[in-house]
Amino acid sequence: MQQPRFEILPEKTFVGKRLNMSYADNKTGELWRRFMPRRREIANAIGTELYSIELYPEQFFTSFNPAAQFEKWAAVEVSSLENTPAGMETLLSPQGLYAVFVHYGPASTGPVTYGYIFTDWLPSSAYVVDQRLHFAIMGEKYKSESADSEEEIWIPVRSKQSAG
Repeated sequence: MQQPRFEILPEKTFVGKRLNMSYADNKTGELWRRFMPRRREIANAIGTELYSIELYPEQFFTSFNPAAQFEKWAAVEVSSLENTPAGMETLLSPQGLYAVFVHYGPASTGPVTYGYIFTDWLPSSAYVVDQRLHFAIMGEKYKSESADSEEEIWIPVRSKQSAG
C-alpha cells in the first residue's frame, strides 16, 4: 500500500445534507440519493468535487464499535453561505493537517483502503487521528464502481508528540 502525502487544508465551508449512521447500519446510499438530485440548487459551489464527510465522536477510534453512531455528510464546497437552499445544512471545517491517501478501484472496496490506513499505517506512523472532519473527495477521476475509479481520502492527523 501507499504512503500518504500531507497537506494543511485551509478552512472550508460546505453545503449539503447529513444523516446519523453507524458502520453496522450504513445509510450512505440513502444520504447520497437525497443529496444528488438537489446539488445543482447550491449557489456559490467551488469546483465540481463531491465531499463525503464524516464527523466522529471524540472516542470513536479509541475502541472501535461498528454500531457506534457518527454523522455523515454529502456536500459541496462553497465560497459563501448566501442563498443556501431550503432543507440543506452548512458545515465549517477548520484549518488543519491531513494525511491524504488515494483509493484506487471500486468504491465498494474502500474498506480495504480504510483498513490499511487505520490498522497498518496509522499505528506505525508518527501521527494520531485528530478530532476534525474526515473527507473522501470524489473528483473527475471518481467513477463509483469502476475498476479505474480514484478518490482521495483525507484523514485529520496531529503528531503523536503533540498528542501526548
